[in-house]
Amino acid sequence: MSSPPLPALSLDRLAKAFGDHVVLDGIDLDIAAGTVFSLLGPNGAGKTTMVRILATLSTPDQGRAAVFGHDVVDEPAIVRRLIGVTGQYSAVDEVLTGVENLRLTGKLLHLGRTETRRRTAELLERFDLTEAADRRAGTYSGGMRRRLDLAMSLMGEPRILFLDEPTTGLDPRSRRDLWQVIQQLAADGTTVFLTTQYLEEANQLADRVAVLDGGKLVADGTPEELKQLAPGGHIRLRFADRDQLSAAVHALDDRVVAAGNHALADVDQLTLQVPSDGNAGDVKRLLYRFDELDITVDQLTVHLPDLDDVFFALTGHSTRVDTAA
Repeated sequence: MSSPPLPALSLDRLAKAFGDHVVLDGIDLDIAAGTVFSLLGPNGAGKTTMVRILATLSTPDQGRAAVFGHDVVDEPAIVRRLIGVTGQYSAVDEVLTGVENLRLTGKLLHLGRTETRRRTAELLERFDLTEAADRRAGTYSGGMRRRLDLAMSLMGEPRILFLDEPTTGLDPRSRRDLWQVIQQLAADGTTVFLTTQYLEEANQLADRVAVLDGGKLVADGTPEELKQLAPGGHIRLRFADRDQLSAAVHALDDRVVAAGNHALADVDQLTLQVPSDGNAGDVKRLLYRFDELDITVDQLTVHLPDLDDVFFALTGHSTRVDTAA
């Protein structure tokens, strides 16, 4: 019988406090190799603190963290060879050119001249920076600087890449370009640990999402599993007049609305909101019932809980403005 594969990251009762403020309170977590894991949390939740501990930049007060079985406190040199880190703030030296930034990174990693030149050329092409390679990084756009920053973190060919809010401050197009890069990294087998203030980003990229609040993980699962934790899924119907709306309300029974659920009618907006998880069967039963009674629906929309709803339900914080930590 073969043993289970070694997790890329393993946290066992990890704890960290700053004075009386507990940031991480006994975190247990295993992350499989070759997956994209996203950590969400409100301002000050401890996301960046966790990344710093895993990247050997800070030490835990209690507990243990390991990267492919190597303890981040006892074996920091080995861990650093296995990881790459891109933070909220770019590590790019804007005085140097793109080539010079990459070659300096290679030198710091002791890659050797030949390997450094090979990796530099490869990464410039991969991140579409070849034409700008000899320009000072200070002349780059925000998206180009972020791509260069990410390229620098990949010089050592890390098995795990920590991305701490990598798309903060980027315009939507640059953000989506970076998403494609992250998806390709994951497809190539790199484990990605992503913290983000964009719920759509986690939904698009992550195989698994965890929510950190009050020092504890309050939820952990796939994006679809987490969406099941939030209430609010419904079918919204609009009618031409109050008579049609009233008829629709009276038509509802346990054939179309599950016991214990309650539909909400808005006579001013002429709408009816029927609880549902959005499955096709619910919609078909509802429309069939109305058709039986000659009730005309002017408009129908289905709302499913998204990660924003999950985040608010679990933490009481809105993610529409800012969830950075």
